[in-house]
Amino acid sequence: MTTADWASIIWPVLTLAACNHQVLTYDRLAKLVGQVRPALGQCLEPIQSYCLLNGLPALTAIVVSEKTGLPGTGFTAASDVPRTQIAVFNHNWLNTKVPLSIALKEAAKQHPSNR
Repeated sequence: MTTADWASIIWPVLTLAACNHQVLTYDRLAKLVGQVRPALGQCLEPIQSYCLLNGLPALTAIVVSEKTGLPGTGFTAASDVPRTQIAVFNHNWLNTKVPLSIALKEAAKQHPSNR
């Protein structure tokens, strides 16, 4: 599977968490989607890029380190993480179209953020 394919699997998990006002650790997200923890950052990049390019709250802001409670260094979508998380929680994700993996792949090409 490609990184964009993984991102398309992760997207609904993140939107469900956001609808429930939940923050997920990288470890918990990795277990939920069946991905290894070290590869998770690359899988989140297309989601972050897609959100930035489409004027959506940075959905990946709700994925945090268990140690710091903050997103990892690859998260570049916002400097005020708590405010961004509130925006993610307040967004109506159920009325937001789920992007196809091709759209996520293209977004990562247009707006790379983990490199």
